[in-house]
Amino acid sequence: MKHPVDVHVGKRIRHRRWMNGTTQQQLAENVGIKFQQIQKYETGMNRVSASRLWDIAKVLNVPVSFFFEGLDAQPTADTGNSDMPADILTDKEALELLRSYYAIPENQRRRLFDLARVLSEAA
Repeated sequence: MKHPVDVHVGKRIRHRRWMNGTTQQQLAENVGIKFQQIQKYETGMNRVSASRLWDIAKVLNVPVSFFFEGLDAQPTADTGNSDMPADILTDKEALELLRSYYAIPENQRRRLFDLARVLSEAA
């Protein structure tokens, strides 16, 4: 049985890897393991040891704490938006949007954020 912490850490690995545009194969090679092991980590099937998580964090250029962010947040039964997936990190379109958003220069990104907020409030 998968432990919720292992699933969360795996999702955060996948999220960061995807945001960097890194493949499972590339991450595995840089960490010194097989890509199948990365797949198992990302699904929470296998637990990531502390030393392996350290290596993954170095390759993905984040602190180890990144993988635990949001762990204490309790999901609510009603997010207020039925179109929003229960786990945004599993939605490929949402991740692609995030990657594109962070590729925009910061000043333009801020304007886009303000526009999105206004449009969502008007909807």
